[in-house]
Amino acid sequence: MALVRMLRGGQVTLPAEARKALKLSEGDYLDLQVQGGTLTLKPVTVVDRADADRQLDKILSRVTYIGPEPEPSEDQVMDIVVDEIRAVRAKHAKSRTR
Repeated sequence: MALVRMLRGGQVTLPAEARKALKLSEGDYLDLQVQGGTLTLKPVTVVDRADADRQLDKILSRVTYIGPEPEPSEDQVMDIVVDEIRAVRAKHAKSRTR
């Protein structure tokens, strides 16, 4: 654990070892949580809304009905979409840990 000092305006510098271990670079976002006197920073990925819409359209384009089973309901299609989104997120998270 490293000791860090808070500077003017509440700024803190994350030690190089921590940035390297988490593969953080300038401009990355961190989610800050305060709970019971403990401060936690967690790296998060922020995606542009337009980019997210394009990715969702790409995912939805892969969801197609192929018979002869009955066509899936909207709820079933949404379940498929949710599964695809989770797969994309898992792939992204896995690539970030490398």
